[in-house]
Amino acid sequence: MIGVVYLGDNQNTRERLKYVPGQLVRMTTAYKDAAKLCVPKVRNEHFIIFFERTDQNIDVTAITYLKKKCPDVYIILLTDNMSEEDRKVYQQCGINDTIKKNATVTELNKKIQFISDRESILFETITPKFKILRFKIPLWKRLFDIVFSAIGIIVLSPILLITAIAIKLESKGPVLFKSKRVGTNYTIFDFLKFRSMYVDADKQLKELSKEQNQYAQHSEPQCPTCAIDDMQDMDMMDDGMGAEMLISDDEVMLVGDDFVVSEDDFNKKKNEEIQNAFVKIENDPRVTKVGAFIRKYSIDELPQLINILRGDMSIVGNRPLPLYEAERLTADDCIDRFMAPAGLTGLWQVEERGKGGNMSAEERKQLDIKYGQTYNFSLDMKIIFRTLTAFVQKDNV
Repeated sequence: MIGVVYLGDNQNTRERLKYVPGQLVRMTTAYKDAAKLCVPKVRNEHFIIFFERTDQNIDVTAITYLKKKCPDVYIILLTDNMSEEDRKVYQQCGINDTIKKNATVTELNKKIQFISDRESILFETITPKFKILRFKIPLWKRLFDIVFSAIGIIVLSPILLITAIAIKLESKGPVLFKSKRVGTNYTIFDFLKFRSMYVDADKQLKELSKEQNQYAQHSEPQCPTCAIDDMQDMDMMDDGMGAEMLISDDEVMLVGDDFVVSEDDFNKKKNEEIQNAFVKIENDPRVTKVGAFIRKYSIDELPQLINILRGDMSIVGNRPLPLYEAERLTADDCIDRFMAPAGLTGLWQVEERGKGGNMSAEERKQLDIKYGQTYNFSLDMKIIFRTLTAFVQKDNV
């Protein structure tokens, strides 16, 4: 059961909160009164406080008091743009979330509903004094994953065995390829696939011309999540390239142990490296014949049933990301993406196929966030059905 309190004196916000459907929002301008309102009257009652940001010193005093008196309270800061320093201050004193100061009734209601739907997760006690925003897979979803993956492994065992033998006969190397991926709650795990490339694929990559790389352009890559899976982690930035800065009237020069370069040139070089860090080669010669076949029919993904059975992933969820991609998605607006299961298939995969494979990285991120906020049994079944009907990929990947 969720109760909502507004702490502030912004009349416009008060009016909007009055019209949140099915929710009586109690209003106050004093933080001590807000603390009294947030004392549970019944078992398993929890409270959300929408806190209007004003003066930082006053805010810190109020938030600290609220967290001391009501450790279970979930505080959402109503604010416009914040500097990183301000954000750290508010987070350290106990803010759980933020929302725009001029958020609409719909946006406020969505935030309340999101928290209400995950009440048992968001208000779970980690220690007697602290709570943490952490996702736990619902029981219905975990049971479905165990049954589905176990049946899948048994039914598909002939295909799994034949594929393993074919990979071993065609080229030297392990049958399975393991890569580190980031899933739910930013948890890192070993992501399994059938090996579809020769074992020296990373060395061959350096020999391929830039013209063959579909992403080797001086522009932002369109499909970062299509980055090659069967590669070792690639260094996108030079390690240990520490440098001093010399500031002249005209420009800043970076001085290292064995180089002197202008800051503009250095940044340009790094931007180009990042832009070309994602690799997808058309008619890639590093892919084995068996690899091309199992990729076309998505057979290379079947070992992820083992990931699902042991709890690393779910049947439906957001695609687990390579480490270098996940570290770029740590902003507040990306949290919901990682507050959902990592999955074998997901919303953006079926949506992308519906668009003929044309989808930007931003569109994919927003679909991941949407799934994290709205997933349910019915949606999962729809995604599974759409995945099965589009099982055979048309493109040569």
